[in-house]
Amino acid sequence: MAFGQGENPARSITPHLDSVDYPARREHLVEAAEDNGAGVDIINVFKALPREEYLSREEVMRDLAEAARRFANGGLRDDDGVVRDRRNIGRDLVEGASDDTSRHP
Repeated sequence: MAFGQGENPARSITPHLDSVDYPARREHLVEAAEDNGAGVDIINVFKALPREEYLSREEVMRDLAEAARRFANGGLRDDDGVVRDRRNIGRDLVEGASDDTSRHP
């Protein structure tokens, strides 16, 4: 799903975010996308947002970016309730680094 510039406009989420007054509930985002003629994939993205209400467009974009990051990392395999420092997630997966070691990122 494309979020930024240079994507296929028919698959872009951002125009649907601009047509909503904030704060907005998830259902309002879905309705706005439907009213604007969004495809099923975009409507499903809005339906899958984790929060019930968003105070700003930026909050929606943050949740979309987090979902894209998790999808790129293979889903939520590591969501087992353990708090992890996600700044080094790639390094830790590749190098098996522990918290007390310092390695190149």
